[in-house]
Amino acid sequence: MGPVSVGVWLASAYAIVLLVCGHLIDLMARRAARRVESDASGGFVYHEGHDGWLCPEDQWRWPQAFDPENRVMRYRGSPTICNACPVKDTCTTSSSGREVVKAVDVWPASEAARFHRGIAVSVAALGALWPIGMALSGPSWAELGVLLTALLVVVVGSLPLWSHLRRSPALFPDAVSVGVSVESLDESLAGRRAVEAAHARRRARYGSDHRIPRNDEAT
Repeated sequence: MGPVSVGVWLASAYAIVLLVCGHLIDLMARRAARRVESDASGGFVYHEGHDGWLCPEDQWRWPQAFDPENRVMRYRGSPTICNACPVKDTCTTSSSGREVVKAVDVWPASEAARFHRGIAVSVAALGALWPIGMALSGPSWAELGVLLTALLVVVVGSLPLWSHLRRSPALFPDAVSVGVSVESLDESLAGRRAVEAAHARRRARYGSDHRIPRNDEAT
């Protein structure tokens, strides 16, 4: 059968190393996404059984709207409660209540996750090219066995990446069944601005009703 050349061993090792790199890319992207989501929650804790976020001051945020473009569910608190919160200045500057968002797609169905998963798959696929090329160059039976073994390892090892990548994103949640509206980011921002404007008008009316009357008004 003859000895296996150094080039064959290098091609096989190269393929497996790239497979490992693909999984590492996917793992790091997954951890980065979790870290971003954790930082964005700002200390809020999501309770899946209630489908709500509990803030550090023991106040709940319930689902209010679904954004189909960004595929996130938006959770908002009551402006009355948020504006009276003693730690509001460290939580939000909005007068319409603190908003927390949650992606409706699990990893890697979201757009950003699918992008990173695609990179991981591409790296793993590149690892298979060198063994295939050497297998087509007429190696000995022993070398062919090593190359095919490495190729099999790459194919089997990359199946989890491929299987998740080709899955279509989750269907939109039934907004009617969960009692929320469907609105884009622009519509959500417009709604929050309207709430803030209404809150400012109420504060102005409250101030005018309780101002100290002047002498000519008192008479």
